[in-house]
Amino acid sequence: MQSVPFLSLAIWIPILFGVIVLRVGSDDHPQRARWLALIGAIVGLLVTLPLISGFDNHANAMQFVEFHNWLPQFGVGYRLGIDGISMWLVVLTAFTTLAIVLASWVSITERVAQYFGAFLILSGLMVGTFATLDGMLFYVFFEATLIPLYLLIGSWGRANRSYAAVRFFFFSFGGSLLMLVAMIYLYSQSHTFDMAAWRALRLGFTPQVLVFIGFFAAFAVKLPMWPVHTWLPDVHLEAPTGASVMLAMLKLGGYGFLRFTLPITPDASHFFAPVMITLSLIAVIYASLLALVQTDMSKLLAYSTIAHMGLVTLGLFLFNQIGAEGAVVQMISYGIVSGAMLLCIGALYDRTQTRSIDAYGGVANTMPRLAVFVMLFSMANVGLPGTSGFVGEFMVIMGAIRFNFWIGALTATTVVLSAAYTLWMYKRVIFGAVANASVAKLADIGGRESLVFASLAALVLWLGVYPKPFTDALDQSAANLVAQADRSKQVVDSAATPAPAVARATSVDVRVAAAPARTPA
Repeated sequence: MQSVPFLSLAIWIPILFGVIVLRVGSDDHPQRARWLALIGAIVGLLVTLPLISGFDNHANAMQFVEFHNWLPQFGVGYRLGIDGISMWLVVLTAFTTLAIVLASWVSITERVAQYFGAFLILSGLMVGTFATLDGMLFYVFFEATLIPLYLLIGSWGRANRSYAAVRFFFFSFGGSLLMLVAMIYLYSQSHTFDMAAWRALRLGFTPQVLVFIGFFAAFAVKLPMWPVHTWLPDVHLEAPTGASVMLAMLKLGGYGFLRFTLPITPDASHFFAPVMITLSLIAVIYASLLALVQTDMSKLLAYSTIAHMGLVTLGLFLFNQIGAEGAVVQMISYGIVSGAMLLCIGALYDRTQTRSIDAYGGVANTMPRLAVFVMLFSMANVGLPGTSGFVGEFMVIMGAIRFNFWIGALTATTVVLSAAYTLWMYKRVIFGAVANASVAKLADIGGRESLVFASLAALVLWLGVYPKPFTDALDQSAANLVAQADRSKQVVDSAATPAPAVARATSVDVRVAAAPARTPA
């Protein structure tokens, strides 16, 4: 089965259908564009399913590997492969694309072909980002995602869409330039863009610090991480629902940290761990408090995303397996939950053209089916046991407690704070008497929307009640990640802080502290 290029198919089928939609679709025949986009999204999802059925949970190497020479004189190759982490992100990308196509079926009425074509191309580029094993190919896919996202936000957004699109583009592009500099330095040391060769490099402490900063600039923005998070509320407020969902569900920043930063710069990662943990805790608490005072549902969800992504970076920089695994589960789970909640908000916005919390009240009286789904997704956002939100949060909190009890206690405040702002929003929007004539006229969701929400609800409950298929696939990959990040955290050169101080600052894990040191290259 692995002889079939499933990863290439998962990348290029959505892109091909996107081009076909752009070429064949037109404003005169919007239904043609919609059906072509639906077919492309379905086929794109189907070719990812063999990745799940054929994945070996016990393998210690990348699977479904593909390689073709691209620019051999520069050490650039078309290298693809997945492990337990990237597999689920590839599948989630394909599933998200199908959900967005169905959810946007009637809400997009202008330039329909361009809208769906851009989404399909974006889907293929994101799959490529998660599946590539070559640094330059990763950079190409990573940067190329900016183009369709910029067009989607700037063309189909709300009144201030141009401001939000430009802000998003320059935040992302500025950070990516520093990442490119870091990659070129790694190429100069290894004479290849093969990411496996980069992980095997024995860099000194000072070069690791500089490379770490380059990667941090790109991935912290995309996560988004406090304090470079300010573009996200504007995008959620101004972007069309589909673009917001894609940004919420697919975490390129978190993936970049675990695929590049931790294994390639292990000493610098340990050195900066106290800073990363502090920034993560600030994000968890500060963003949650900001969410409590929002009057727009989309902005509330934006700050909720920032808070929950703080758990991801926290779990990654604890340097224990349960924390790293919890961070990946949290990325996947919250991607589903936040995407589902944004689609629910989009269903209300399509009917009323407002996302203001004050404009609603008593929605359960006129849209009872939607109210049930919103209740489930809200409970998952809170982290209720039995939902997907509980699994990742619990694992990160346990990893934080193993690292340091007080850090674990501060991490656990996310449970209380997320319950406060989520239930406050749900009560104001869904419960009570019908607030106004606009709410009284609301029509409940139909079969198409119910299918989308039911699919997302099934994923939320499956991951919450029976997470074993997910965690089994992640176990080996998370163990490898921690092992690579722990290769030699006590390495220093003449410009570095003395090794004992680094060790004291980074971890209380006895196994990690006992990791053997290595001599810098």
